[in-house]
Amino acid sequence: MSFISIENVFFSYEELEEGKIVQNAVDGVTLAIEKGEFVAIIGHNGCGKSTLAKHCNAMLLPDSGRVLVDGDDTSVDDNTFKIREKVGLVLQNPDNQLVAGIVEEDVAFGPENLGVEPAEIRRRVDEALRAVDMYDYREHAPYKLSGGQKQRVAIAGVLAIQPACIVLDEPTAMLDPNGREEVISTLLRLNRERQITVVLITHFMDEAVLADRVVVMDGGKILTQGTPEEVFSQVELLKKHRLDVPQSAELAYRLRGCGLKINKIPLTQTDCVEMLGEAMR
Repeated sequence: MSFISIENVFFSYEELEEGKIVQNAVDGVTLAIEKGEFVAIIGHNGCGKSTLAKHCNAMLLPDSGRVLVDGDDTSVDDNTFKIREKVGLVLQNPDNQLVAGIVEEDVAFGPENLGVEPAEIRRRVDEALRAVDMYDYREHAPYKLSGGQKQRVAIAGVLAIQPACIVLDEPTAMLDPNGREEVISTLLRLNRERQITVVLITHFMDEAVLADRVVVMDGGKILTQGTPEEVFSQVELLKKHRLDVPQSAELAYRLRGCGLKINKIPLTQTDCVEMLGEAMR
């Protein structure tokens, strides 16, 4: 059984538009996420990716269909507490998740609310802050931190609950390039070294190429999915649906259109240099 199973899920917001309910934000989505996997979900604004993310820890519940987390149905009230222990959610703006005046107190907030013993809270807080390279800032005020540092503290707060999975809803959207690099390198390390399942909602293609699997959404549905190589090789399909591709893939696509023989679409700058070298031989 998959760690998160999303089965034929439909969901609409209770907004009215000329007296009619707005169309499904999530429209019949079926998706399986395996334990230890790093999955990136991409798509333009309004495609349903953030709505889908909030179904993974029972923040939202399906209108129809079901979501199972480690076999537990999110729509069953008695399951909500343990589901949120297993799946932590990090939002786009870290200021919306930081609740205390000191970094270590903020990270301790989650386990305190779970009734964890003080000595264990201390251990979890220190471990979580070290995991995101923020231990030296444990006595700092969050408002004095950079955007990337704040987001890493927000991730530490989720880690202190000891979830098996972290779902992040565009966590780098408000950050500068340095902050983005801090957050993404942290996620990669947690996934690779600690086998924490990561579901990353993003509109940055250079982040998506780092995932094990990329899921593309459009109009509340899954348009396509696969490895980064499989997804970003479908340049024409993605462009048809007003979606970007990595710059290296875009360059290769244009050069191929000019008649240059290119066997494999590159995803990174290094891949692109190698591609150009081979093509010019």
